Amino acid sequence: MKYLIVGLGNIGPEYENTRHNIGFMVLDAFAKASNTVFQDRRYGFVAETRVKNRSLLLLKPSTFMNLSGNAVRYWLQKENIGLENLLVIVDDLALPFGTLRLKSKGSSAGHNGLKHIEQILGTQQYARLRFGIGNDFPRGAQVDYVLDEFSGEEKQSLPERLEKAAEIVHSFCLAGVEITMNQYNNR
Repeated sequence: MKYLIVGLGNIGPEYENTRHNIGFMVLDAFAKASNTVFQDRRYGFVAETRVKNRSLLLLKPSTFMNLSGNAVRYWLQKENIGLENLLVIVDDLALPFGTLRLKSKGSSAGHNGLKHIEQILGTQQYARLRFGIGNDFPRGAQVDYVLDEFSGEEKQSLPERLEKAAEIVHSFCLAGVEITMNQYNNR
């Protein structure tokens, strides 16, 4: 069974450690724990690994956030992966920093990466893992906030939250979305 695990972010060193790149950070943590390396491929950086008898394709799109749907569609079709085996990892302003919420489907909630995926796939029926980045910014400063690095305090707890997010990815592939939601969403 194959899974496509997509971490949303923006390519380039200027975005590397920003809040908007938390999807990339989760996949980097997952790949490191799985002892796998990303390769520059079409529409993104791709790593392949296995979890028991499951085959996982990890994707960090190189299309920039607002065009993420192109990369997702390409790899779903290329690898013949069904929507039920797609998980998108994304930053979320509406959740306090470090809060992790897995959903089996839903709206984009204003997130441009999810909006484009929804537009390209023509559906909201795919799982997403929302990683809370908080919303401690003055009115009108949202773009600066998401494209800024984490605070010192956030950086200290980031490794533990990334590890927890990687656990959720692992569980999603082995136990499915419903069981994983029940197990992790209230922690």
